[in-house]
Amino acid sequence: MNKAQFIAALAPHFNGSKKEAAHAIDIVFDTITRNMSAGNDVMINDFGKFKKVDRKARMGRNPFTGETIKIKASKKARFLPAKALKEIVAGDRKLGPAPKPEVKPAPKAAKPVAKKAAKKAPAKKKAAKKVVKKAAKKAPAKKKAAKKAPAKKKK
Repeated sequence: MNKAQFIAALAPHFNGSKKEAAHAIDIVFDTITRNMSAGNDVMINDFGKFKKVDRKARMGRNPFTGETIKIKASKKARFLPAKALKEIVAGDRKLGPAPKPEVKPAPKAAKPVAKKAAKKAPAKKKAAKKVVKKAAKKAPAKKKAAKKAPAKKKK
């Protein structure tokens, strides 16, 4: 599952709004990233733990040449799955039913007057465009292109 599919799966929980679902996902990922970069562990119960790990410098081997090389010290992100997640993935534990999205009533229109005014303005513009299109169609109709005779085949 990629991020777009994840957003689509969460959209029903946000009244079908993919924009709100994407915003929520971005906030969660940003919070995890910022806390990990600061050196804090992020632990989510029954899911797992995200943490920053320091790796020491060490000696390694180039697999193509067999030459020993020095590998610099680095910092890596690590995810440790929780026991509950491991059991569910292994099939030892059943996953409960998925949470159902809440059905919220549609918000009422507060200002119907503003919507009516907005609908009237585009109608005038469309009428002006139609006149221009009709005039443009009539002008080229006067000129007729001469048809070429088909080329003769050589034997």
